[in-house]
Amino acid sequence: MMLSRAARPALRAGVAAASARPATLSTPNAATYATLREIEGRLKSIRNIEKITKTMKIVASTKLTRAQKAMTESRSYGQTSNAVFENAETKALEGEDKKTLIVICSSDKGLCGGIHSGMSRRTRALLAESPNTDLVVIGEKCKAQLGRSNGKNMQLSFAGIGKDVPTFADAAAIADQITLLPTDYSSIQIMYNKFLNAQSYEPVIVEAFSEEAIKESANFAAFEIDDEILPSLREYALANALYWGLAEGHACEQSARRNAMDNASKNAGDMINKFQILFNRTRQAVITGELVEIITGAAASEEG
Repeated sequence: MMLSRAARPALRAGVAAASARPATLSTPNAATYATLREIEGRLKSIRNIEKITKTMKIVASTKLTRAQKAMTESRSYGQTSNAVFENAETKALEGEDKKTLIVICSSDKGLCGGIHSGMSRRTRALLAESPNTDLVVIGEKCKAQLGRSNGKNMQLSFAGIGKDVPTFADAAAIADQITLLPTDYSSIQIMYNKFLNAQSYEPVIVEAFSEEAIKESANFAAFEIDDEILPSLREYALANALYWGLAEGHACEQSARRNAMDNASKNAGDMINKFQILFNRTRQAVITGELVEIITGAAASEEG
């Protein structure tokens, strides 16, 4: 009888704790991950994801330094060409029979926020105003997004861009393929993401003028350029603008990827804390239940 009297208060406390515990665990997460094994597996996978996102953030931060250096160098190419056309007062030709080509500078890689979808939305808005506009897409991301909605406008696409810092040779090769297109475009507009700061960017358009537009510039005669040199000048200016767009877009991509991976790591950390609390509470409930069973069995055996 002495053992029975000592066990009864513990039994009552254990039963009270067991009856109170389900109210604490009556959350959606507790219902979904009912067992310790399931919660532990979930914790392990989230920790692995956190390791990956932190590593990708470090890699993107390292690449961003090189990308910003290349971006600064590329601006001198593009801005010099723009200065020539500004002094010559070059303007895009207009007319019903004139056709425009938009070159979108994206890349093949994702996990960098909405950097590609922003350019796709801007392109769709331009195509809604001018449905007869043709497209050249650099990078698989915008190609996949625009191919579903505006595949008939797409004339040319390039893959393998964005694996490393773009070079002028890459831009020159792309410019060479664009000039081989059969249509004589009056205006070639290059769309890329402009680097504003480490946290923000915006899609902008740079004009690459046609030979006819350059020839009809108000101050074109002041540069004393021979007609046979004009095609080379036009292709070189196109390559300059493409190099500028690719390099600046690459810097925006690395910056956006670093920010995206930083946010993903923080979210993973928050999820780990929540699941760790759930794991501790579930384990405590399991231990309490086992104690209740032991005490109940001991009391029953003594009373019997």
